[in-house]
Amino acid sequence: MAKEKQLIHDLTVGSVPGTLLRFALPLFLSGLLQMVYNMVDMVVVGRFVGTDGLSAVAIGGEVLQLITFVAMGFSNAGQILISRYVGENRYDKVGEMVGTLFTLLMTIAVVIMVIFLCTYRGIINWLNTPAEIWEYTRQYSVTCVFGCVFIYGYNLVSAILRGMGDSKHPFIFIAMAAIINMVLDVLFVGPMHMGPMGAALATVIGQAVSFLFAVRLLYRNRENIHFDFAPASFSIRKDAIAPLISLGIPMVIQSAAITFSMLFVNSYINTYGTTAVAVTGVARKLETMIGVVSQAISSAGGAMIAQALGAGKIRRVPRVVGHALWIVAIPAGIFALVTGTHPEWLFGLFSTDPEVLDMAVIYVPVAMVQYLGATLRPASFALINGSGNSRLNLTVAILDGIICRIGLALLLGVALQWGITGFWYGNALSGLVPFLIGGSYLLSGAWKKRASAPQA
Repeated sequence: MAKEKQLIHDLTVGSVPGTLLRFALPLFLSGLLQMVYNMVDMVVVGRFVGTDGLSAVAIGGEVLQLITFVAMGFSNAGQILISRYVGENRYDKVGEMVGTLFTLLMTIAVVIMVIFLCTYRGIINWLNTPAEIWEYTRQYSVTCVFGCVFIYGYNLVSAILRGMGDSKHPFIFIAMAAIINMVLDVLFVGPMHMGPMGAALATVIGQAVSFLFAVRLLYRNRENIHFDFAPASFSIRKDAIAPLISLGIPMVIQSAAITFSMLFVNSYINTYGTTAVAVTGVARKLETMIGVVSQAISSAGGAMIAQALGAGKIRRVPRVVGHALWIVAIPAGIFALVTGTHPEWLFGLFSTDPEVLDMAVIYVPVAMVQYLGATLRPASFALINGSGNSRLNLTVAILDGIICRIGLALLLGVALQWGITGFWYGNALSGLVPFLIGGSYLLSGAWKKRASAPQA
């Protein structure tokens, strides 16, 4: 763990762009593999099963997001808090946070899995799933939900490692899962003709193997994370659960609001038929290409800001925000150029259906707005999350996830009768809200009050 300890040091005193890129690179590669991991299901099913299977996986993927937003919220909160404790040299608090995070998230995973298995029919119907793909959607969704424990487990282990400055091993684990998923996808959906259920089963197996190896690494390095894995150490500590809940709940609400609002918008889109569902599903996957860069920079920037504030190094914070903006802008510009000039090639990776490719051209201007939001958001989230401002996080959640996304979609899609393009634009424009709020927060200087006393 010597390299990880050096990176912890660099997060507070090293060159800002160099450290940001160094920490973000494994996160980006992890996100890239996660994107490939998720896209493989659609590519393989789209090729072997056709548009109906592709549409079912698209809706099933939305359902899967519905059961994982809690993991994302609390894991991100745990990572920020661990980074903060490391910056303050309070390693005893790191161990308490690890045990609390484990017990809390794994318990929630089991509860959510049971609830979903009892209510999935209503959820699939609520999404206005076309009748011809209902059974495919059920197979994919129900199979994926059995991997809920592994998804939550991977997220919490990754949060612990990244909070300690280790972004390399999460990449290795997701690479392992991606390779297993790709091989089993082709086997289950192709020769074994298992359809969307086979794709989901491949995903679950990949997640399980990845999680088990991740836990093994934590155990082998238990001294470095200050957690002994004794049964008593998994108890929820009051001193750990309070800040985790305080910061995690707004992050969970933010993830939930965005997830539910997107499901709400997509429930309208799904009424336009399987072609519209397929195009929207493919578009979501393509947006994740720039999204992985955004998420990597947001996570790395948040860790750097948390440790900088913990160490009382206020001047580093605006520099992290500024560098985060230009780093994301470069790949976003490349993606915008490729999407604008060759949309049929990108969508053609998933489907050769002429109707899907024709509708894809209509989506190109919407994609440009999505890329703009993806460029501007990471720096804002890095500042808000890194400073631990739970109230501001909640404000972003309500405005971005609920008021703007649903409001704009209904205004443009229903009131102004723009049809499916109105729902697309409503979702894309709401993505600019975090930048407006985060930019105002940066200029106000209010985040400076969250810094600890400077350390020698």
